[in-house]
Amino acid sequence: MPEREAAPEAVWLNRREFVRRLGLGAAAIGISGCGGDGGTLVGPPDPDPGVTGPTPPTPPTPPTGPTDPPAPVEEPCNAAFPSSPGQMICASPNAALHPAVRNDAYPVPYGTETARSDAISYNNYYEFAGLPNNIYSVWGFTGPLEVWPWAVEVTGEAEVTGTFDVAELEREFGIEERVYRLRCVEAWSIVVPWSGFPLAKLISKFRPLSTATHVKFTSFNHPEQAIGQRNQPFYPWPYYEGLRMDEALNELAFVATGVYGHPLPKQNGAPWRLALPWKYGIKSAKAITKIEFVTEQPGTFWSEVNEDEYGFYSNVNPDVPHPRWPQDTELPVPHRARSQRIPTQLFNGYGEWVADLYDPELLTYIS
Repeated sequence: MPEREAAPEAVWLNRREFVRRLGLGAAAIGISGCGGDGGTLVGPPDPDPGVTGPTPPTPPTPPTGPTDPPAPVEEPCNAAFPSSPGQMICASPNAALHPAVRNDAYPVPYGTETARSDAISYNNYYEFAGLPNNIYSVWGFTGPLEVWPWAVEVTGEAEVTGTFDVAELEREFGIEERVYRLRCVEAWSIVVPWSGFPLAKLISKFRPLSTATHVKFTSFNHPEQAIGQRNQPFYPWPYYEGLRMDEALNELAFVATGVYGHPLPKQNGAPWRLALPWKYGIKSAKAITKIEFVTEQPGTFWSEVNEDEYGFYSNVNPDVPHPRWPQDTELPVPHRARSQRIPTQLFNGYGEWVADLYDPELLTYIS
């Protein structure tokens, strides 16, 4: 087991409090509670047929006649302790746009579609836990984040700047569905059907000036709503990433507002995020609140944290290992069979669309 998957001390020490606040007892966790199937419930043993005891009283006969069915219980998407990953899908102002018609112009290079239950429950989102071994439970910490209404500030070298409502932008552009691979820098992968619109449509709306060579994307900064930001003040929040202008205008670059025919759950980046399938997942900023058109290459969050991390480009390249692990293979989610690793392809298999964007020397080192 890689060292990066070891449970941190704080998680170990606080596990009983977490269980208590969820209203669960030890029996509810079960013997195999750390397994991928969610654990086996443990109850009292079956009675010994040779042992008798007092006869229990006869329960009263229930009344007969028609009864009203119980009213459905709407679980709030802002629950502090949600009961399931799907609960973290907040009612979207544009719910009627989902599901979207699939665009088959971008076939998946390799791999099979990931089950929805796995993709919405296996997430790496440092703002809501920030620990690689916590990716099975990130969704349980996202409840306090308020995703509607959501606005984005547009600044910099563009003719059109200001503050824009994300729901209105989604209605303006409409949505389509694209099935993309996502290759995480931590050597796991998923294949999911995103819904949204091309990033080029969004960029073109703001009419960037010829002086704008790059575009920077900044995520939210709400430590009062995001426990990872609150408990990890040593990181340079908010999260930020960037693209060259030609990368942002590439036909693969996508703004995702939904997944699996529904609006995005919070743990997947609600209310909108980038989906850049030829780059490691760290490039696909989530919950974006600011877009800046700039004249120089911007920095990136992880390269600021550690200069040994992948830098600005972060293109998927099996021949350039991470300083702490190889990248030539990946483990598709779910992680139930660690022996079933598959080879990783250059550009995550999307070289047909993006290879001509990069000089060869950009692919020979951590860039």
